[in-house]
Amino acid sequence: MSRIQDIPSHDRPRERLLRLGPQALSDAELLALFINTGTQGENALEIGQRLLREHGSLRDLARLEPAILTKIKALGPAKAAKLAAAFELGRRAAIEASPRDIVLNNPQRIYEYIAPELQALSYESVRLILLTTRLTLMRSEEIFRGSVNECTATSRELLRKVLVHNAYGFVLVHNHPSGDPTPSDADRRFTRKLREASAVMDLVFQDHVIIGTPSTERALPWFSFREHGLM
Repeated sequence: MSRIQDIPSHDRPRERLLRLGPQALSDAELLALFINTGTQGENALEIGQRLLREHGSLRDLARLEPAILTKIKALGPAKAAKLAAAFELGRRAAIEASPRDIVLNNPQRIYEYIAPELQALSYESVRLILLTTRLTLMRSEEIFRGSVNECTATSRELLRKVLVHNAYGFVLVHNHPSGDPTPSDADRRFTRKLREASAVMDLVFQDHVIIGTPSTERALPWFSFREHGLM
């Protein structure tokens, strides 16, 4: 069995990390630290390199369900669990902050708060973010999985959650796994319906933000209905 210890000591990922810091390591080297041992003819670093080649990027690899990771050659349940835990810790660390410190008064801040979590998903997730009078985070929850076109939650049910928690206002957020945040006709219809219902109930519908992924083809990796004058 090929082991990470077979690599010259000064080139091993662990020693490089301790000497130079984690930022000095490549994605494959970081993966190798969790994989640790290799298989016949392929050490941990080579396995990490293969995973990135086969799945395109670290982000795409992180989006795989643990059950799928276990089926990848040279991983198995133990290594797959370690990788899944590492990806989840990264996602949580990226969004962790004290709610009172999270001001969500513009789409840039909304994107920074929730994009790391939503971009890691392979399915559409519709999130309701409740806000205080200072437009800081009160709470966030998933209200539906699937597109707004398939959303079974009516505007009344959604706004009931806002009232139950005595929130000042709210933001609706959902992701497009394709990476393109351009709203569909269903997105536009649902937003218009929700805006009208919010006005009747005197609730502040701060924004509806669609989360995509960064691309050279788009100016921004999100779409804000408020920024586009659709609120």
